[in-house]
Amino acid sequence: MTKAARAHPGSWRMWKQLSAMAQGLSMWFSGKLEFVLSILEKMQTQEILRILRLPELGDLGQFFRSLSATTLVSMGALAAILAYWFTHRPKALRPPCNLLMQSEEVEDSGGARRSVIGGSPQLLTHYYDDARTMYQVFRRGLSISGNGPCLGFRKPKQPYQWLSYQEVANRAEFLGSGLLQHNCKASTDQFIGVFAQNRPEWIIAELACYTYSMVVVPLYDTLGPGAIRYIINTADISTVIMDKPQKAVLLLEHVERKDTPGLKLIILMEPFEEALKERGQKCGVVIKSMQAVEDCGQANHHAPVPPQPDDLSIVCFTSGTTDVGPSSCCWYPALDESGVAKWRDSMDWEV
Repeated sequence: MTKAARAHPGSWRMWKQLSAMAQGLSMWFSGKLEFVLSILEKMQTQEILRILRLPELGDLGQFFRSLSATTLVSMGALAAILAYWFTHRPKALRPPCNLLMQSEEVEDSGGARRSVIGGSPQLLTHYYDDARTMYQVFRRGLSISGNGPCLGFRKPKQPYQWLSYQEVANRAEFLGSGLLQHNCKASTDQFIGVFAQNRPEWIIAELACYTYSMVVVPLYDTLGPGAIRYIINTADISTVIMDKPQKAVLLLEHVERKDTPGLKLIILMEPFEEALKERGQKCGVVIKSMQAVEDCGQANHHAPVPPQPDDLSIVCFTSGTTDVGPSSCCWYPALDESGVAKWRDSMDWEV
């Protein structure tokens, strides 16, 4: 033991502990800052203070000379890791407004408030003049992407497959034209039910409706059979596009009981058996595959009938406290998501 170590036995023991820890860290110090910090957090405050009690300055040189080269390298590596973290650690974002006052009252509104970020009390309906409806928003995406990838999907543990913008646009026009060939109208008076989980066909069906000014009405399993029956009758839905044959059976049961006499056409995204088609014929419901309707539309193509900015686009029924919830109607100005871009561009985020 050196003279410095004998003069300060407590500090010597603490430094030996730190040296041993540093030697272990030298084997994997690169990229292991989180582990080092977790070790330091677990140490008691008094123990850290004891470790930091250095020898007298006059003996410091002799103390370091007594350490092995491996220990010194390990300590240097630890110091480098800490220095790198302190100089490159993430910095907090400065918010764009006072978080204690994020809204302000609108003049002559009876107490209504608006965000202070917008900069204008006028309701934002669109950002680009050529994107005032969801149909125009999609066409703008097709244009500025150069027919880039639009819809991606994959099976479990499989890579993504992509449909391009033009592929989606073509399928939407074919499906929409097929709907017109099956007695649907290119009008906001035509309500089309979509009863499916999230998948590319859902978006294609939605875009088909927008392409020919029809109104989308989503249906959900969680609403329950009673609510689905109510929505079909209230919205006067004659056509429902759905994913699974089991859901078609549910709707056919309503028709067979005369609960939904207006339902005339079911379009299925997935394959189904001939027996299901025959069951539908017995109660006056035509059942066709989505691909068959698209093929029909491709053979009998209709020019798009785009909606106007003030037209109705979608009707969503919510699940209320009773079996049937209220409906929410959305017009295109409320759905124009390009308005988000204006809000984002107005942000002045500072680091």
